[in-house]
Amino acid sequence: MENLISLWQSTGLYNFTIGQVFMMLVGFLLLYLAIKKGFEPLLLLPIGFGAILSNIPVAGIAEEGGLLYYLYFGIKLGLFPLLIFMGVGAMTDFGPMLANPKTLLLGAAAQVGIFAALLGALALNIVPGLEFSLKEAAAIGIIGGADGPTAIYVASKLAPDLLGAIAVAAYSYMALVPLIQPPIMRALTTEAERKIEMQQLRHVSKTEKIIFPLALLTLSILLLPSATPLVGAFAFGNLMNTSGVVDRLSQTAQNELINIVTIFLGLSVGSKLSAEAFLQVKTLGILSLGAVAFAIGTASGVMMAKLMNRFSDTPINPLIGAAGVSAVPMSARVANKVGLESNPHNFLLMHAMGPNVAGVIGSAVAAGVLLSLIK
Repeated sequence: MENLISLWQSTGLYNFTIGQVFMMLVGFLLLYLAIKKGFEPLLLLPIGFGAILSNIPVAGIAEEGGLLYYLYFGIKLGLFPLLIFMGVGAMTDFGPMLANPKTLLLGAAAQVGIFAALLGALALNIVPGLEFSLKEAAAIGIIGGADGPTAIYVASKLAPDLLGAIAVAAYSYMALVPLIQPPIMRALTTEAERKIEMQQLRHVSKTEKIIFPLALLTLSILLLPSATPLVGAFAFGNLMNTSGVVDRLSQTAQNELINIVTIFLGLSVGSKLSAEAFLQVKTLGILSLGAVAFAIGTASGVMMAKLMNRFSDTPINPLIGAAGVSAVPMSARVANKVGLESNPHNFLLMHAMGPNVAGVIGSAVAAGVLLSLIK
């Protein structure tokens, strides 16, 4: 009889808490969004599965000695986000941005969402039960850039206790780009503006593409060393691709390396979705701030594009401003899709890739600024 009681007390059914059950359901919801809806499956699937594993009672998978506990060191040490950035750099083509350098302004404008979220987090301190320090507010703010690896990197440095909520918010809003951005884009533009056709981009030489990542790294070293880890990994990955002399390394960074790290990163983020760490009032505040910041970033990019179009010698479709957030390449595809709805002959994808890539650089620079000012 005692053996049966002991066996029963070792089962999950006996040890489950309501919080663990709820967070496991959240994990299954993320799996549903990844598999059924196709929302950022490369990340939501491992994050969702990690959430399920971390909430299994007794097993201790996310506790010291468990697999997820050790995988998390890759995030804690800032390793996984940098390796992701290296792979993203290898897959990035700076050509559209170099062909139209003005799009750098759109990438910069979209980062307004980051600082809006930072100020919003500090403002929420007036709400009972919510209290964010300046470091935590800065980490939350990066969600506004829609850049998952950068958000994780900054959170691991400034607010590791909020990493789970920040990561889920960042990647959730990246996944929901096709739902969040179009209504904002349509509300801020006229039908005539959405029909604007842009001139064909000029050809960008290989030499320009090789020089740019080196110039970007040099500027980062001289002006903002705190951003160098992110910018450096991004520039190195891009240089491997554009140089054309290390194709095997470039292909590895674009495929095997980034795929392996994505699995580890997703599971590690999911390990921080335990009931104890995630079910807090702060989490709701972070998710709300993330949505507002992402909307502000999208709106800022569109409004900057409208302003540029007014004073530009060549036409600029304001829709490409929404791609200034660094959700690559999803936001560029959304800009192209909304443009085609108004004008079936209007192909904005390559034009939108310029601000999209600029947004990646902008979010890394914003992260560097915050890390250098807030210690």
